Amino acid sequence: MEHATDSGGPAGSLARGSAPEGDRIIRIQHVSKVFRERKRTVTAVDDVSFDVVAGEIFGLLGPNGAGKSTLIRILTTLISPTSGTAFVGPYQVARNDEEIRGIIGVCPQNSTLDVELTAYDNLVFYGRLLGVEERILPDRAMQLLETADLTDRAHMPVRTFSGGMKRKLEIVRAFLHRPQILFLDEPTIGLDPDSRWEVWLQIKRLNAEKTTIILTTHYMEEAEKLCQRIAFMDRGRLIALDTPENHKRAIPAGDLIEIGIEKMHDGLIPALMATGLIKSAEAKEHRVIISALNGSRVLPAIIAVFERFSMPMTSISIRSPTLEDVFIHLTGRKLDTGIGENSTGGRGQKP
Repeated sequence: MEHATDSGGPAGSLARGSAPEGDRIIRIQHVSKVFRERKRTVTAVDDVSFDVVAGEIFGLLGPNGAGKSTLIRILTTLISPTSGTAFVGPYQVARNDEEIRGIIGVCPQNSTLDVELTAYDNLVFYGRLLGVEERILPDRAMQLLETADLTDRAHMPVRTFSGGMKRKLEIVRAFLHRPQILFLDEPTIGLDPDSRWEVWLQIKRLNAEKTTIILTTHYMEEAEKLCQRIAFMDRGRLIALDTPENHKRAIPAGDLIEIGIEKMHDGLIPALMATGLIKSAEAKEHRVIISALNGSRVLPAIIAVFERFSMPMTSISIRSPTLEDVFIHLTGRKLDTGIGENSTGGRGQKP
């Protein structure tokens, strides 16, 4: 196997990831959360700062234990930060919690539906808890059931629903009082691909009503399809924040080009590197794997090298970096290798 690389460094995603122009509806400034449990201290959120712009879908990505859910619990007034300040709308967390609850909706990771009630009755019951006016509540419930494509199941017990149908009902339930901000904690975890796609459509519909959405997920595809900006968290810290495209551009290797061949030529790899257009080239069995920035742009020059050596190509594919690749680049490991966030989270140490 032959292998060659060219050095290069990533641009700083945190520097480029500042909030775009617009009204900042959430402001987080040096927020930390420390849990003390007998003989040890756990830092679940560690000096995190960023802003969220009104109307955007903002993604919080990271493995279990990254601090995502703890940060959401702070912003939704369930717990107070150990240090730092956070503002939701004009209100400060831990000082104006009642006002904050009036402008947010929350869809937690674990289901809180009453499965013995009908879908309609679940919405009406929850609407009364939220203080939605009785005169508009019935129409509002049916409107949201239509948004969730559940009108035909409105008067059926929720226990008869699929996992995807329950999740869609929970999401619109959080939208009953028309909140300015909607927090969705792992909204599609455990769902099949079709159900996930339906939930994605629903999230886009709600965002189209100018609702700011904060989405926590460890599904990279979900974040890439839905979010305007994405913050990566790991071990309690914010490690990168930018648009999905800028995150991927920060990977030095760029696009991955894979070319199928029948037979290798010893001079091919040095000739490819000599073009100065690629980052690396590697021969593996009947494939040549090349990394390059703007793969489609440099492909004609790469093909010319193969033709110079009279090497027939059996296949050509170009794959752009994924957000999973970004996380590996930032941390050196895959996204799904984390400790359980709900048990401890963050970074632990004995005092």
